[in-house]
Amino acid sequence: MRTFIFSALFLLTFCLQKQGDQKMSTPTPHINAPKDAFAKTVLLPGDPKRARYVAEKFLQDAKLVNDVRGVQGYTGYYKGVKVSVMATGMGIPSMGIYSYELFNAYDVENLIRIGSIGAINENINLKDIIVAMSASTNSNYGKNFGLEGTISASGSYKIIKKLDKAVERLKLQDRVKFGQILSSDTFYTDEKESDLKWAKMGVLGVEMEAYSLYLNAARAGKNALCIATVSDQLIKKEFLSAEERTYSFDEMLTVALETAVELN
Repeated sequence: MRTFIFSALFLLTFCLQKQGDQKMSTPTPHINAPKDAFAKTVLLPGDPKRARYVAEKFLQDAKLVNDVRGVQGYTGYYKGVKVSVMATGMGIPSMGIYSYELFNAYDVENLIRIGSIGAINENINLKDIIVAMSASTNSNYGKNFGLEGTISASGSYKIIKKLDKAVERLKLQDRVKFGQILSSDTFYTDEKESDLKWAKMGVLGVEMEAYSLYLNAARAGKNALCIATVSDQLIKKEFLSAEERTYSFDEMLTVALETAVELN
């Protein structure tokens, strides 16, 4: 069932990409919101509960602007700056759909993924924050751009620069790690510890969304960055609970919101 869903999402994203530079109308198939519903910077958790948590705890005058399929999106204000937050669900295809629609239908300029990640570097601890300067992958998502080769997926320097300032201001330099991650299409696999092989190439952690986010940003001429809190230490076999994944990432959320203010 999961394979079928991912395949369907990939096919839809492929069809959307083939539209080229055509602007999409609103609402879209997955976002039932008017054209001006979103701020120019949108934070993207995978978990709809985390989207609601950000809206309720950090944003003032937050309003629900999307709830299609339970994928909640809110727009409010943080330190007087308009900011939006919307869930994306899990996986590269799902992120591909939502980031594409936000960039091309709602004219969003900056997308910041605020997710969880499994660390595959022994020097990174639970609840540390990884900033994905680039994303390797085992996905074929890049093939739908029709390129004769393999495209690299990189975060936007504009956001990285602003985020670095926010990290210094919040005195979190020792907790925030910048580097390469792996965006994987598979959570379960027959090959044991396959993700750990990527550590030999300096990869810091593995998640499931950044690759399509980065490629969609590049195609649209927009900005994107993935920052993720370590929820699993795959080498040390340490793990956060499901509740902790939803409600204990305040340091990362603050970094993302402070970065959004800098981008305004």
